Amino acid sequence: MNRYELMFIIAGDASEEKREELIAKQKAYIEAHKGAVEGIEKIGMKKFAYPIDFKNEGFYVLMNIQLDPKEVDAMSKLMTITDGIVRQMFVKK
Repeated sequence: MNRYELMFIIAGDASEEKREELIAKQKAYIEAHKGAVEGIEKIGMKKFAYPIDFKNEGFYVLMNIQLDPKEVDAMSKLMTITDGIVRQMFVKK
């Protein structure tokens, strides 16, 4: 199992309940695939340098996780098609 930083951006127009639901969904996915969440930091709303999907701001979340490398690709693909998540990035520590 490797350690990663997962940074993802939730659409700025998402409600507080939707944000919490998306964060919980990512945490549940990691735990269901024998990973561990070491910490979650809700950075908050920030403006984008350029519009992404016709949006100008988003809610940033940083998660420190442990996950099998095979599951990182699967999770990345799942997050790409999840409504409400604008971008995501995994960085191996």
